[in-house]
Amino acid sequence: MNQSAKRYSPLQVALIGGAIASTALFSVFGPAWCRSVRAALQDSPKAIVDQVWQLVNREYVDGKFNQQNWVAIRQQLLNKNYSSREEAYTAIREALQKLGDPYTRFMDPKQYEALTSQTSGEVSGIGIRMEVNEKTKRLTVVEAIENSPALKAGVRAGDQILAIDGKLTQSMKVDDASKLIRGKAGSLITLRLGRNGQSEFELKLTRATIEVPTVRYALRQEGDKRIGYIRLREFSAHAADQMRRAIRDLNGKNVDSYVLDLRGNPGGLLQASIEIARMWMDSGSIVRTVDRGGISDETFKANKTALTKRPLAVLIDGNSASASEILTGALKDNKRAVVIGSQSFGKALVQSVHELGDGSGVAITIAHYYTPQGTDINHKGITPDIKLDLSESQQRQLATNPDMLGTPSDPQYVRALAALSNTFALPTPQQNPTSQRTMSNGASNLKL
Repeated sequence: MNQSAKRYSPLQVALIGGAIASTALFSVFGPAWCRSVRAALQDSPKAIVDQVWQLVNREYVDGKFNQQNWVAIRQQLLNKNYSSREEAYTAIREALQKLGDPYTRFMDPKQYEALTSQTSGEVSGIGIRMEVNEKTKRLTVVEAIENSPALKAGVRAGDQILAIDGKLTQSMKVDDASKLIRGKAGSLITLRLGRNGQSEFELKLTRATIEVPTVRYALRQEGDKRIGYIRLREFSAHAADQMRRAIRDLNGKNVDSYVLDLRGNPGGLLQASIEIARMWMDSGSIVRTVDRGGISDETFKANKTALTKRPLAVLIDGNSASASEILTGALKDNKRAVVIGSQSFGKALVQSVHELGDGSGVAITIAHYYTPQGTDINHKGITPDIKLDLSESQQRQLATNPDMLGTPSDPQYVRALAALSNTFALPTPQQNPTSQRTMSNGASNLKL
């Protein structure tokens, strides 16, 4: 599927990603400054080199810079002559490596665009998930996303994509197909499709900007109990709205308790994490951050706007990272949920992400974060209340059959049901709260 970049205004975004992305604040310099940098870049890539150095010098969480002489490093960087931006980019990356921090990193324009696209929770295309079918070796539609041009045009799961704008897809990789499908909203694309029991046919579609579903949910009838199962894939810009709709819908179906599945969730936006925590918690601290000067930010708390008080179990694994760990830590430390699964990833660092003058970007670690009880989970992760590791065969079975997640074939889900039954007295279903929550100014500027 194809994605388009989304630009953010100054200090609008703070991001926490997991094993891949990182916790960050996005910012951009003023328009006049950017114009001057772009002009300077026509003559010397040193402008970007020095811009990165200045940002790190001002923001990096370790004032000793990993025992490196950061001033001397600047002198070394500026004494070099760079014949191309690529040479400058290499020098920047080498300088940042000396900090010994994998989350402080430089991104070329394409990498920065990919990061901002991922966190936006939107795609520009026709709205399909694709794979190369193992049996047929054909590019095949896995899903047409809700309200997408593809779904509206009648594209179905299982349809084979035989050609894209006349280009045959035989032996084509999913990434290459995505590049062909990528395009500006409003532009046209023609697919040639194959469908069982029908002749090949062509379908003309108009690309659009689509909200990517990151929340999946279902009502599970487990014995005499009604379970609201919610799976959150990442904390995108639309995750909180989708979570809110899921909880309210399941509340309306009179569920007895909830299972929130954060397994494999690498993180995302801090604002989404805080908003979602507030949907489950009426009171208590959510997360505490400490910056380079040792200053603690205590603004991230619940605000009596929980959508449900029904019993909750949270599923995590070794790929549940960052924003997932903030949400899990808040629910666990406030005794709002029982946590089941494997030790989480263990990332408790916050990054600021800046767009640079030439469209590249830099992520800089600016703070540590702690769970409400003051636990530093960095490199350690969150320990589940009930530890249940899956065997390799179980992991492989669930990975190749995702429809088995949150079913009796999922051992961690089954253990969650037992925990809910044994640990909590299931209350009488309540009416949906109607009050609306207002985000604090601090949270509105942050994303994980």
